[in-house]
Order: sequence, then C-alpha cells, then structure tokens
Amino acid sequence: MGEAQQDKAARVVIVGGGVAGLEIASALGKLRDPHTASVTLVDADSAHVWKPMLHTIAAGTRDLAQQQTTYLAQATDARFAYQPGAMEGLDRARKEIILSAICAPDGREMVPARRIGYDKLVIAVGSGANDFGTPGVLEHCYMIDSRRKADDFNREIRLRMVRGMTEGETLQVAIVGAGATGVELAAELVQLSESAEAYGALGRAAKFRIVLIEAGPRILPSFPEEISRATQQRLEHLGVRVLVGRRVQAALANGLLLDGDEVIPAGLSVWAAGVKAPSFLAQLGLPVTRGNQLIVNDDLQTADPDIYAVGDCASYTLPGQSTPLPPTAQVAHQQARYLIELLPKVLASRQPYAGKGFAYRDFGALVSLANYDAYGSLGKFGLFNGGMIKGRLAMLSHIWLYRSHQARLYGFWRGGLLWLVDLMNSRLRPTIRLD
Repeated sequence: MGEAQQDKAARVVIVGGGVAGLEIASALGKLRDPHTASVTLVDADSAHVWKPMLHTIAAGTRDLAQQQTTYLAQATDARFAYQPGAMEGLDRARKEIILSAICAPDGREMVPARRIGYDKLVIAVGSGANDFGTPGVLEHCYMIDSRRKADDFNREIRLRMVRGMTEGETLQVAIVGAGATGVELAAELVQLSESAEAYGALGRAAKFRIVLIEAGPRILPSFPEEISRATQQRLEHLGVRVLVGRRVQAALANGLLLDGDEVIPAGLSVWAAGVKAPSFLAQLGLPVTRGNQLIVNDDLQTADPDIYAVGDCASYTLPGQSTPLPPTAQVAHQQARYLIELLPKVLASRQPYAGKGFAYRDFGALVSLANYDAYGSLGKFGLFNGGMIKGRLAMLSHIWLYRSHQARLYGFWRGGLLWLVDLMNSRLRPTIRLD
C-alpha cells in the first residue's frame, strides 16, 4: 500500500540551488508528506553560496569552505532529493527535464545525459553577467557570478599577488560594471590589499591598484543619487580609480579598450556588467525576454501552468508598472516565499488552483564597502518612505540579510550557531585566504 501511494506522489522538481531554489526545496522538503509529494533539487554545482557574498569569495576576504552549503548535506537535513546536473532542455509533452552529461575535467563522460520527470517544475537557474557581445570579454575577463567562477578568480589573484611580491610588479585590476557587485568587489579588493600588506605579502599598497569602469553617468544606477555620490567619494578615498560614462569597446589580453581608443592596462579584468539568464531558456518553447528571462504571471507561472520561474531567470512586472522587478536577492527571496505557500495548496487541489497573486514589497537596497562603510536606501512602506542609512546601521542590516538567509535554510538555532562560528573565526583566523 505504501509503494502504491508513493507511486502517486506528485513530483516537484526545482532546477537551480540559488537563493530562491534552495529556500523552496528546503521548506517544501520539511513540510511535505512523502506519500503525496516528492521534492528534488537539480543543480550543476555541488554547493550553494549566497550570491550577494560571491565578491567576498572572489577577493578571498571570506573562506569559501565556511560559507558554502553542500547540497547533499542540506538535502539530508531538509528531506529533499538532490540530483547533480545542468538542465539543457525540456520535454513538455512527457513532463521531463533533460540534463546534459556530467564529464570529468579531462573530458571523460562520468554520467550520461538523462531525464527527470516532474509534475510541477520550478525553474530558478539564476543569471550571469551579460557581455553584450563585446569582443574579447569571454577570452580575457573573469566573471564572478557563480561559486566556481568566484573561486577561480580568487585562485588567480593570489597567484598574481605572489608574483608581485617576488618580482616587484604592480597588479592592476579593472572591474567593468559599477552596480552593487562591481562596487562591493572593488572595496573587498582594497581590503585584500591592506590585509596582504599587513601579512607582508605585498610590501606596499601602491603595488595593488583598482579601476572601476561604468558606462552610465554614475555608479550604482539603481540606488538613489545620494548613495551613488557618497559611495563614489568613499571608494576614491580608498584609492579606487572610478571612471563613469566610459564604454568598453573590447577586452584585451593586457587590459581594456575604452571609447576614444584609450587603453586601461590591467593584469586582471573582471566583467560585472549587465544581467542575462542562461541561453537554453530561450529554447524551451516558452515566452522569454531579450535577456532570456522566462515571463511569468501573478502566480509566477510561465505559459505552461505546470512550470514556474523565480529569481533572476524570471521576468515579472507588477500590475500598473511598466518595468519588470529587478534581479535581486530580495526579489528572489520574496518569490520563493510565495511559492512555498502556494505549491502545497496547488498539490492538494484536484482542480486548477489560482493563488492570491504575488505581491512585492520594496525593503530598500544595501551596498557594503567591505569593513570600511555601508550605505542603504529604505523602502517605501509603512512608516518608511525612502531615506538613507549609512555606517554601522547599514553594515548590521547587510549582515542581517545574510544571517536571515542562513536561518531559513538551517533553522533559527543552527543558523545562530553558524553566526557564532563565523564571529569566532574572524577573531582566530587570518582575515584573508592565504592557502
């Protein structure tokens, strides 16, 4: 009898273990009745890192091993299944997702391409930087939009720092894109430079330079102008060279070619501009935007009622608005909470079920300049009507966002213990990654 019931269990498959995907899998895994539903998370990587923290992993000011959540361990704790693999296609007629083969670094095929069936599918594959077709970007620039890419950049910058220490070379890092990621990475690299000098790695901070390049008229274009202005002044005070209104024409092996044929020399170039969802989404037969984002309705459903999309890979426009919601962790979390409430009701209903509709609340935005400063804008709701916060309060608010995410994954007490462990490590361990 138990096996017969299990055969009828609804199959909920979540593709993508980012902020939204992992929160949905963890919550549904803990809530589900194994006789009525199964929950499976699919991701090409083996572990999760909160995306707004990737710049700290790239700079080495945070230890990757301490900040990542291994999918297998989380699946055991939260009672969902984890399947490694990258989604490359969709068979809507058979209700199956198609996963590409898993290969070893030397090219050997370890796991052949396979299919996983679903009854309800949630696509939460996130997004990456958008090179806008700029020549040379893919060949010569690092991107830090995933755990692996951030770790690759950190490995390379540590090698370059060693070379600078032994040969006396100046390491210049050029960052393209002055949104939150680019700005925060610039500040973390300043902290890396100062910490490395304290450990005797560079000798003088002058051997480490950072250039931040933005095509628009100001940095942090999605923030209020007051925050953009204050942040730029703080970065320049820290020694970061900020260029606004300058467009990159091409990425070169030794730097960047800007408009006006000016070359910015760079030992390392980072592309942190633009946002684009994975290209395979445009091949699924579902409506997408020019940036490959799946267009969703008020219940976060795509044109197929059995397929939902959330986070950076989804495009949702609030009623009465003309532009979609921005691809931020705040939006991804709120969409995840909506589906966590909606999907159990959908599975329990024998007829098509419509929810009350996703409602977004803007809680403002925060940008953290490493240990130097932080700025934030307050959302417009309740007693708040915009405004700016800075300094210690903004830093604590930024920390609270991350700790809240950990609490949602692990629970209040375990999340609190992880916070305590991080505080202890910050006192006992090196402030930068040295291994």
